[in-house]
Amino acid sequence: FACAEIAVLSVNEAKLSQLKQKGNKRAKRLEKLTSDPAKFLATIQVAITLAGFMGSAFAADNFADDMAKIFGNALSYDVARRISVVLITIILSFITLVFGELVPKRFAMKKAEKLALGMSGLLRFVSKAFAPIVWFLTISTNGVLRLMGIDPKDTEETVSEDDIKLMVDESTRKGIIDSDEKEIIHNLFEFDDLAVGEFATHRTDVAFLWEEDHISKWDDIIIEHRHSYYPVCGETADEIKGVLCAKDYFAIKDKTKSKIMQKAVRPAHFVPEGMRADVLFKQMKKIRNHFAVVLDEYGGVAGIVTMNDLLAQIMGDFDDSDDEEDIVPDIVKVSEDVWQIKGGAMLDEVAEQLGVEFPDDENDTLSGYAFTLFGGIPEDGTTFTVEDDNLIIKGEKVDNHRLEMASVTKKIKETEDEEDEEKEDE
Repeated sequence: FACAEIAVLSVNEAKLSQLKQKGNKRAKRLEKLTSDPAKFLATIQVAITLAGFMGSAFAADNFADDMAKIFGNALSYDVARRISVVLITIILSFITLVFGELVPKRFAMKKAEKLALGMSGLLRFVSKAFAPIVWFLTISTNGVLRLMGIDPKDTEETVSEDDIKLMVDESTRKGIIDSDEKEIIHNLFEFDDLAVGEFATHRTDVAFLWEEDHISKWDDIIIEHRHSYYPVCGETADEIKGVLCAKDYFAIKDKTKSKIMQKAVRPAHFVPEGMRADVLFKQMKKIRNHFAVVLDEYGGVAGIVTMNDLLAQIMGDFDDSDDEEDIVPDIVKVSEDVWQIKGGAMLDEVAEQLGVEFPDDENDTLSGYAFTLFGGIPEDGTTFTVEDDNLIIKGEKVDNHRLEMASVTKKIKETEDEEDEEKEDE
């Protein structure tokens, strides 16, 4: 019965429910028995108690006299019998613990489902045979639980997100779940807490199509980047005219701007950067739109998000590159005070690596900061140089109205001693 207790408590409830739906009579019987935990535990306890009581009584009655005779005339019969009862109790306790508790329980943990279903009939018999005792114990148990402020009918067990993560971590440690599967499961739980702005492609890395550019320029951009969708802009990146579908674009014969805008450009789907990833995912599925333009709190374009970006947050980044070249870091140190920095590099990272500070403004990237110092957006293919108190920034490559690469030189500040020497020389 100790074996039955552990087996029933260890059986998978979902599997039991599945067997019941398939018409398994033993599963139905077992689920009915366990639907009232107090009654089930009372049934098990009655069986265990009776088995132990009857075993002790039988052993004491049948073996005490024979064991007492072993002592012979060394002890009186009464003393010898009492000692025999104690010894029998110790031996019986050992046998009961090993063969009646520990071994059956360990075995039940390994074969929980098979044993639980197999012993369902016996448990039902005990429940009916000792119904009055089971009923009394159940009533008593429920009464004590109510006094403790516990609802005996509340049998629902809640499993938290952290519990599931711990189970997944433990399964990974044991080799049941591999590390990739573990990462996917953890990503799923974090998905609904993730804001779109956290993983959106920043506007400086977006391949925009400018309305003023010639169709040949659009061809070059689309062929170079090979994306499925491109935002079409007016005079600035914040003026989104629509989103061009590359598939529809190449299907147009005798292309003209008006034809393209009519047949290949769709209205843009705008979302705030604070929107949760799971909400956007449901939106995209509902409206069948796999491309969204992300807006910041001021209504300006912060970046874009695609369905692939959303899936990457769950499955991990997709490697869709055609070669195995190493990815060039955003910031590369060339010499003691000179760095090659991509325009899309975040200002926080630049400040940290170069050991400088930038003024608090609306710029997030080096490109935005350099254009602010320049006072506008330089023409494609041109170079420019700007500087502040700490840095000299030379824009080496401007393409599609974006700063692709810059050479940044850190100014060497004069020390106080050098300044004093200069003053003395004067």
